Amino acid sequence: MDNLAVFKNRWLAFLLLLPTLLVLGVFLYYPALQTLGLSLFRANFIFLTKTFVGLAQFRQLLTDSAYYQSLLQTVVFCSLVVALGLILGLGLAILVNQPIRGAAIYRSLLLYPYALSPAIAGTLWLFMFNPEVGLVNQILRSLFGIAPRWLDTPVLAFALVVFAAVWKNIGYNLAFYVAALQNIPGELLEAAALDGATPWQRFRHVTLPLLSPITFFLVFVNLTYSIFDTFSLVDILTGGGPTLDKTGITTFLIYRVYLDGFVNFQTGFAAAQAILMLIMVGAITVLQFRLGRGINYGA
Repeated sequence: MDNLAVFKNRWLAFLLLLPTLLVLGVFLYYPALQTLGLSLFRANFIFLTKTFVGLAQFRQLLTDSAYYQSLLQTVVFCSLVVALGLILGLGLAILVNQPIRGAAIYRSLLLYPYALSPAIAGTLWLFMFNPEVGLVNQILRSLFGIAPRWLDTPVLAFALVVFAAVWKNIGYNLAFYVAALQNIPGELLEAAALDGATPWQRFRHVTLPLLSPITFFLVFVNLTYSIFDTFSLVDILTGGGPTLDKTGITTFLIYRVYLDGFVNFQTGFAAAQAILMLIMVGAITVLQFRLGRGINYGA
């Protein structure tokens, strides 16, 4: 305890924190408070109208079946992106971690999608899966005589956005898993092999448990990515459509905020949705901290 650094002047600690607090206050806390205030008004900045309605917009959201459909679609989408992203990332990491010639080149190629901006990635997938002139449909038409309407069929459009999101972020998962695999002590795997463990048993009982800290980290990183950073992919590929039941099948929560705020100009209504999303993300963060107490990131 005697070796712990202690500030003799507590104002020095606040002074050192001041730049960070200023940035957070200007770019995070102040906008959040503004959004909270705006959610209490039925506002339209196009017609410059602003009427105080209190919590009416929150009650409207919580009784709106279209909002619950968007919420369900978001949960399914995020679950698929996280699960597929981690499984494929780990599988590819195991392959490129093998002592083979050109492994560094393979890693670089697999990291390439993550280096692309979401707008460019969405445009690539849009051209590849264009129903008329896309490369994928040209191949399917020549081999099987079929040309699916990828962007017009609800199930296909949803699947397309899922796989595009997974492909875009798989390089991030790959990089972390490769680093984690290279830090696993080889003696443990050798000892398991000498004890007669099969390759699957060594992976199941040695490698996978040792990867649990990085997997725990990647679960929440991928969850945040699927909630917020897939906006551009959805906007370019489907624009929130095609319509299924009460709303577009790819109208996820973040895209719904955009539609209501910047397309329908229901600014206060969009602010109320943003506040609900903030509460959801806060709950996820609390869950991460609670579950993370038992995770050991040491050697």
